[in-house]
Amino acid sequence: MKSLIIFLSLLALQCIRATSRVCHVDDMAGLLAFKSGITQDPSGMLDSWNGTDCCSWFGVTCLSNDRVTSLWLSGQPDKPDGFLSGTISPSLAKLRDLDGLYLMNLRNITGKFPVWLYGLPNLLFVYLENNRLSGPLPADIAKLGTQLDVLSLEGNRFTGSIPESVSQLSGLTRLNLAGNLITGKLPVGIGSLRNLTLLELDNNRLSQPIPEIFSSFHQLRFLNLSHNKFSGKIPSSISSLSSTLAYLELGHNSLAGQIPSFLGNFQTLDTLDLSHNNFTGTVPKTFSNLTKIFNLDLSHNSLVDPFPVMNVKGIESLDLSYNNFHLGKIPNWVTLSPIIYSLKLAKCGIKIDLTTWKPKETYFYDYIDLSENQISGSPIPLLNRTEYLVGFRAAGNRLSFDLGKLKFAGTMKDLDLSRNLILGGVPSSVSGLEKLDLSRNSLCGKLPPTKFPASSFVGNKCLCGSPLPACK
Repeated sequence: MKSLIIFLSLLALQCIRATSRVCHVDDMAGLLAFKSGITQDPSGMLDSWNGTDCCSWFGVTCLSNDRVTSLWLSGQPDKPDGFLSGTISPSLAKLRDLDGLYLMNLRNITGKFPVWLYGLPNLLFVYLENNRLSGPLPADIAKLGTQLDVLSLEGNRFTGSIPESVSQLSGLTRLNLAGNLITGKLPVGIGSLRNLTLLELDNNRLSQPIPEIFSSFHQLRFLNLSHNKFSGKIPSSISSLSSTLAYLELGHNSLAGQIPSFLGNFQTLDTLDLSHNNFTGTVPKTFSNLTKIFNLDLSHNSLVDPFPVMNVKGIESLDLSYNNFHLGKIPNWVTLSPIIYSLKLAKCGIKIDLTTWKPKETYFYDYIDLSENQISGSPIPLLNRTEYLVGFRAAGNRLSFDLGKLKFAGTMKDLDLSRNLILGGVPSSVSGLEKLDLSRNSLCGKLPPTKFPASSFVGNKCLCGSPLPACK
């Protein structure tokens, strides 16, 4: 009988413990200190942070007994109240078993880089993205430890240069410092991070030539250095990435010279962006080997004919605009693509009757820009076949058709048909657009009620009504 009583007592004690779980006192203290540093939480993200079981709180994960191993709080950019305001409390250093800190899209989190992270021996993942952290990255950032797998600080306001000691974070597979205010040169030491699969430094203020650091990378798949101030040529060491690289984005810099032919040897390349640079000469014939490329942007350079025939199975996005090409027609490999959604061939020397252009697939198109060419005919057969088109630009051509017969996709937001030979009146359906330019055509009649300025309609034959002068 006595043994039964002891057994039942122990069973009851287990049940009590199971129903009144208590997380580690240090972890709870650290989390509550973090909560106290938050001054605004309009969406109630931290409302569940009460009681003794912090392992059940929103965003908190415990995988090691009663110790917190992960803190994941992510705002909602599409919702005005999906943010947190405040600072990151250094008391989070009490979470000794933390292996992942994910504070993303919180928008109003301020302060400097949290150096207290140095004291967390198990830390693998640091995602502090799209907040308002500022100041220089610390020179001793290597104290994060060689065990660190991911360092992602995208979308903050960090300044200064990239610390040389980042090269000592030898365990990194992903380094993302994009969208900050970082200046200076790209440290040569980054080349020692042999395990990198992703390197994103875009949208900063980095300058000088890109160093020859890429021959040691054997797993790199994503390289984005766009929207900086890099100069010089594309480093030859990038050729060593031909078997692994899927995304190469070097657009919006001041790179110059000829596009190297070795880029045509990249077997797995999905996206290549070299736009808004100072490249000259012809596009290498080796580009015909890029059979798997889906997104190609060479716009806003000084490239010349001939353009190579591409042997792609299907291109999704193509932009060759504003070079010195004289393509004559839209390339067949574009016309035959079954999956294309964005086509930009502005100022490419195209001379066709658009009425006769019949692409294999129009269903996926969401943006077409054929501006500044010598295109005649009518876009009606093309546009009446699109279901999800958002933007159509064909300014500065010789299009001639009745605008009133043009069917607008319900998704259409941007229409530029200025400087053509378009006839007829302006249909009321333009009121649903966000951008419109019909100036300098041969349109006539009274304008429908519109939110657009007079500049959208000037230079026509006999348009009248607000915002133009009243009809007589």
